[in-house]
Amino acid sequence: MLIAVASKDGREINQHFGHAERFLIYHVADGDARLVDEKKVERYCSFDPEHPLRGHLLKEIAEALHGCRAVVTAQMGEHPQGELERLGIEPFVASGPIKTTLLELAKIL
Repeated sequence: MLIAVASKDGREINQHFGHAERFLIYHVADGDARLVDEKKVERYCSFDPEHPLRGHLLKEIAEALHGCRAVVTAQMGEHPQGELERLGIEPFVASGPIKTTLLELAKIL
């Protein structure tokens, strides 16, 4: 399964969903988590006077994460969580080493 991760350094889950300018995409299967892609996105938490609720950015991020079963970030607001769930992507808030965390998460998905 594919899981997207927000990370500043590529080692730890340590970035807020709204601050991410990229998501690392991992393939998690058979006790292994392997980096397979990186999706660059526009930050969800950015000021846009014409779109104050930033719904268009959330839609673009969800499209970039299409095919991912879940997204894991250090923090995430209620609105993005609900919208991702509506689009079929399970949101999780966690921190720690990426691979270890993803292997534990895979046990419940």
